[in-house]
Amino acid sequence: MSALDVFIRIIIAAALAGIIGIEREIREHTAGFRTHILVPVGAAAFTLASAYGLEGTGFDPNRISAQIVTGIGFLGAGAITRYGASVRGLTTAASLWAVAAVGLLAGQGFYSAALITTGVVIVILYLLRLVEDQI
Repeated sequence: MSALDVFIRIIIAAALAGIIGIEREIREHTAGFRTHILVPVGAAAFTLASAYGLEGTGFDPNRISAQIVTGIGFLGAGAITRYGASVRGLTTAASLWAVAAVGLLAGQGFYSAALITTGVVIVILYLLRLVEDQI
């Protein structure tokens, strides 16, 4: 894999997640623009490392990618806070989980799935919020 291909995959992960991060930043959530870019960049890098860095070693490349999901759980837990009887930050934690998936998809070169996932997340975060406010 060329350095240009690695660069493209990581930049696509950052750009797509940046769109989601802008929505979180506008709403002034704990995890905003930069966090939503850093998560998929890391996920894409780990995906690339597992897919191409372990070639010929006999190690299962899926093990590293699978651990991305677990690792994001720790970040998501940090975004969740309890205020009295209510819990806040669940949507932000879920959006971090989703951008990790975008990073993993971009790192694999599955750009159409990364783009579709980004679109669905934006619809959920923005448009469904409008519907929720009406209800």
